Amino acid sequence: MSGKLFLVGTPIGNLQDITLRALETLKSCDIVAAEDTRQSIKLLNHFNIKKALMSYHKFNEKEKSGEIIDLIKSGKNVAIITDAGMPGISDPGSVIALKCIEEGVEFEVIPGPTALITALVYSGLDTSKFLFRGFLPRESKDRKAVIEEVKNVRDTLIFYEAPHRLKNTLEFLLDSLGNRNISICRELTKMHEDIKRCNLSEALNFYNENSAKGEYVLIIEGKSDEEIKNEEMAKWDGVSVEDHIIKYIEEGFSKKEAIKMTAKDRNMPKSEIYKFSINLK
Repeated sequence: MSGKLFLVGTPIGNLQDITLRALETLKSCDIVAAEDTRQSIKLLNHFNIKKALMSYHKFNEKEKSGEIIDLIKSGKNVAIITDAGMPGISDPGSVIALKCIEEGVEFEVIPGPTALITALVYSGLDTSKFLFRGFLPRESKDRKAVIEEVKNVRDTLIFYEAPHRLKNTLEFLLDSLGNRNISICRELTKMHEDIKRCNLSEALNFYNENSAKGEYVLIIEGKSDEEIKNEEMAKWDGVSVEDHIIKYIEEGFSKKEAIKMTAKDRNMPKSEIYKFSINLK
């Protein structure tokens, strides 16, 4: 009879955040595959769990995924844990989940803490829609490509960042996004947890004077409606109202529709725009 794979969420700092279900799973499985066995043994020892450990990290996950699935097919129950948080979220886990789906191997996700959700709720920014992009790429051209994809969305943006790259990333975000509001969440659930809410310029000034320590989650406000409206209006700078209306008519809109759309673009009353359309056919 085949065993089963368990993707187990573990605490992101405070060990008391582990769930009863996660503890039950770790106690009952045959093998624990860990991102860093030296780190995971501390968690297991804290809860007096004695299990065989195997290494499973981003540099060997493709190779080890096949090995783990063979163990499961032979009847073993295997739990995968990372150093902190949910397997598959900026950590190993998604590769083996896909392989299980492809091979028809049963797996179960045991939910647990995630830094991105904890930070989002702390931020005070819009939680109704958000976009998580993990760590920004190291290469400048790749980093710019990511920002080009997300800079115009209204969604709250979430990134992870390491301390040695934080200042450079804040400079890049300020240059790319403008002076948006940001919540900088450090060492979440740990003894030195710290939440800084400010704008990007203020954040950069702070880290010009203070060193960065610990792991960071950056929560940045999405593009505001006011900013979008201002950009839309700026597109028509230097274009007369008559030419504005004509452009829409040439695109196939009726004169009435063109007047309405022009009024919206320029944030002007339709009655005022109508005056410019009287002599237009």
